[in-house]
Amino acid sequence: MAKTPSSLRRRRPPHASPPGVRLAASALTALFACAHAPPDPADPADPPAGVPPAAPLEHHSVRFDDLPAPYATPSVFNPPHVVARPRGASLRLPPDFHIAPYAEGGFDLPRWVAVAPGGDAFVTDAHAGTVTVLRGVDARGRARERHTFATGLTQPFGIAFMPGYVYVGDVDEVVRFPYQPGDTQARGPAETIAPLPGGGYHEHWTRNLLFAKDFTKLYVSIGSSTNDDPERDPERAAVLEMDPDGRHRRIFASGTRNPIGMAWRPGTGELWAVVQERDGMGDDLVPDYVTRLAPGAFYGWPYAYLGPHEDPTHGGERPDLVAETRAPDLLLQAHLAVMDLVFYDGPMFPADWRGDAILSLHGSWNRSRRVGYELARVHVDGGRPAGGYDDFVTGWMLAPDDARVWGRPVGLAVLGDGSLLVVDDGGRMVWRVTFAGGS
Repeated sequence: MAKTPSSLRRRRPPHASPPGVRLAASALTALFACAHAPPDPADPADPPAGVPPAAPLEHHSVRFDDLPAPYATPSVFNPPHVVARPRGASLRLPPDFHIAPYAEGGFDLPRWVAVAPGGDAFVTDAHAGTVTVLRGVDARGRARERHTFATGLTQPFGIAFMPGYVYVGDVDEVVRFPYQPGDTQARGPAETIAPLPGGGYHEHWTRNLLFAKDFTKLYVSIGSSTNDDPERDPERAAVLEMDPDGRHRRIFASGTRNPIGMAWRPGTGELWAVVQERDGMGDDLVPDYVTRLAPGAFYGWPYAYLGPHEDPTHGGERPDLVAETRAPDLLLQAHLAVMDLVFYDGPMFPADWRGDAILSLHGSWNRSRRVGYELARVHVDGGRPAGGYDDFVTGWMLAPDDARVWGRPVGLAVLGDGSLLVVDDGGRMVWRVTFAGGS
């Protein structure tokens, strides 16, 4: 007999406007509505001016020496407007790569995906408070089965597996369910492992999870509760390390304004992460970044950025922390809202992709000309990013000066066959990227 999906206690969602957020409440409400509202039925399926062709794939290189001074351009409020896919809009990929829907319909705000030991894909839905299991690939390339694993969470995000359990990063706690490979419904109720600081600035409520390769430690990413103000809670803007039962908790790395995606570089003990940097300093400041996280290292927020470069808002406040600020490994464009990274280690993509990083760029509101809304590839050579990053999948953004977008990539995961899953919270679906050419 099938078990009833497990349900956690029902709780009200955390406050949308935490202390320290400088935008007016009405502006925050508008931003949230634009970012996550369902497609507007009034939007035309085929815009009168037509849909511009997808932009060509480009290489990007961001160097600190080329960045402007703080406030060289004004800070703007330019949120996206999520619409249904316009007729004629398409996604662009490198030759022989293809993208198609893997699961759609029935999601409210899907955010993250992780592949279970048995090969199933687990997807969290932050608005529905659920965890969904997607299994297999049918003849059309879509999920063959779909099951509700658990319900009743507050704002679930990260997912991680260890023998006997699946862990979920909810907005204010880490919980776990009993789990054996192949389970499609939780075997029992959720167990709280560790309380966490709740809420956050804009979307800094995300709580991602990653286990050490030997499962002795769990890593938890926690974003700031403000844009650029010092935190009262030292566990904010940091990555925590703890035992799987929540004990022996410590700050692993700090000064990371909003760390989200985390991954171990294959064949090493290097913990890598992507970090969203601060708003309000102009179109090209401050770049998001990709970096190795060193134990005990400080990455600047809010006193410095991208190395020992003082934030003028906090001039003279903490010269000691400015001096010890560690520079990241790879700079991205500012306000891309980088979300996730995976190191590709599957058997499907060309051989020269193995060990490279793939990033999801969700897109932000704080830039006059829109950037992001795509996937990017970071070539890794000798264990380090090799000179910038390349567009991989583009086209969810219609144009840099157009508010309309029809997709916003978030979570990434590589299936056992080597295909790449992409959670799209704008389109409320999961995509699957495949490669059909020779290697």
